[in-house]
Amino acid sequence: MTGRPYHPEPFAAAVTGIGMVTAAGTGAEATWRTVSEASTAPSVPHRPELHGLPCDFMYTITGLDPRALLGVATARLMDRFSQLAVIAAREAVADAGLDPSVWDAGRVAVVIGSAHGGLPFYDEQHTLLTERGARRVSPKLAPLTVVNGAASSVATDLGALGPSQAVSTACSSGTVAIGTAHQMLRTGACDIVIAGGAESVCSRLLIASACRLKAVSTRRDDPEAACRPFDTHRDGFVVGEGAGLLVLERPEHARARGAAVRAHIAGYGASSDAYSAVAPDPEGLGIERALRFALADAGVGARDIGHVNAHGTSTVSNDLIEATMLRRVLGEHPLVTSTKAMTGHTLGAAGGIETALTVLALQHRLVPPTVNLDAPDPAIPIEVVSKEARPGTFDAAVKTSLGFGGHNAALVLTRA
Repeated sequence: MTGRPYHPEPFAAAVTGIGMVTAAGTGAEATWRTVSEASTAPSVPHRPELHGLPCDFMYTITGLDPRALLGVATARLMDRFSQLAVIAAREAVADAGLDPSVWDAGRVAVVIGSAHGGLPFYDEQHTLLTERGARRVSPKLAPLTVVNGAASSVATDLGALGPSQAVSTACSSGTVAIGTAHQMLRTGACDIVIAGGAESVCSRLLIASACRLKAVSTRRDDPEAACRPFDTHRDGFVVGEGAGLLVLERPEHARARGAAVRAHIAGYGASSDAYSAVAPDPEGLGIERALRFALADAGVGARDIGHVNAHGTSTVSNDLIEATMLRRVLGEHPLVTSTKAMTGHTLGAAGGIETALTVLALQHRLVPPTVNLDAPDPAIPIEVVSKEARPGTFDAAVKTSLGFGGHNAALVLTRA
C-alpha cells in the first residue's frame, strides 16, 4: 500500500450524543430497536412520484411532520433534507445533555454531509419554470437546494457560531463529515462538533438515472426484500431518506462537564480510488488504504476489531469487492453487518446513520442482522450476521464507506 498518514499524537473524540431519523424509526432508540430486533425490513412503499420507473419504491420516513416539530415558519425555510438534519441534531444535542443557551457558541462547529442536497425541490422548480414560466420559480431555490443547507440550518437552529461546513463525497459524505469533525477537534479548532449526514432524494430524475446505471434494485413485486446485501440474488440498492448526527467533543471538554460518553471515534482514514466515476477499484485498494489509515490513526490492530458496519449496498460488485477487502485486512473474525436493508441506502446520510448504529452496537455489544440475507453469496469471504442480532465481546468496531467518484472513508470506534 502506498501513502502513509502522519499523526503527531493519538486522539479519540468522545461521542456524547446521537440523533437519528430514518425509515426504521424517528429517534435513535426507535431506529436501533427496529434495526437490531427486526427479522424483516420496514414497509418500502411505491412512490407516486416514481410511477412508471423500473424502480418506483424507496424507504420512506412515515408519521413525521417536520412542521409540527420545527414550526411552520421555520420548516418553510428548509428543504426536507435540512429539516431531517435539524430534527436529528436537536435529539443529539439533548442526548448529550448540552444546553445551547449557555454553551460557548464560538467553540461549537457543525459538519454535515449530503450527496445531493435539495434535489427534489430543484426538480419541482425546474418543472414550474418549463411549464409556467420564470415568474413562478421560488426565490428560495438556492438556499433550499444547496448541499450546505443542512449545515447552515443546524447551525442557525442551535446558534452554533463555530465553523459550519458541508461535505459532499457522494455516499461516503456522512462518514467523511465525522472524520472531518474528528480532525477539527484534534487540532483544537473547537470543543464540540455536531457531525453526520442528511439526505432526502425522492427525485424522479435521479432514480431514473440510477435505473439506467443499473445501480438500484428493480424488484418491484417485493420491495421489502429488494435490498439484500451480500446475498446471492442481490440486484442493486434501494434509496432511503434520513439523517444521522453525532455530538463529538474533545475528551477533556466532555470530562470537565461530566458528560456521559457513549463511545469514541478513535481513528479516521480517507482515500481516493482515482479509478472511475461510478465503479470502485476492482481490487478494493482505495478503501483498503482508508481502512489501514484509520487503524493506524487509532493505534489498533486488525485483531482488535470485533465488528464492522459495512457499506454493503446490495450491488453485485460493491459487496464482493468490499467483503474481499475486509477479509484481506481484518481476517475472518469480525462480525459484519449491513444495516441498509432496514434503512435503505440513504446516500450522503448513510455514514452518519451507520456510525450512530455502530456506536449503539458497541454500547450493547450486539451486532444487528443483515436483513434479507437468505442465500449468502458463497464468494463472500466474511462472517455476515443474518436472521437475528449476534452478541459479542468486542471493544472496537469499524465503519466503512465508499462513494461514487472513488471517495473512500473509514472510522475506528472504541467503547467508552
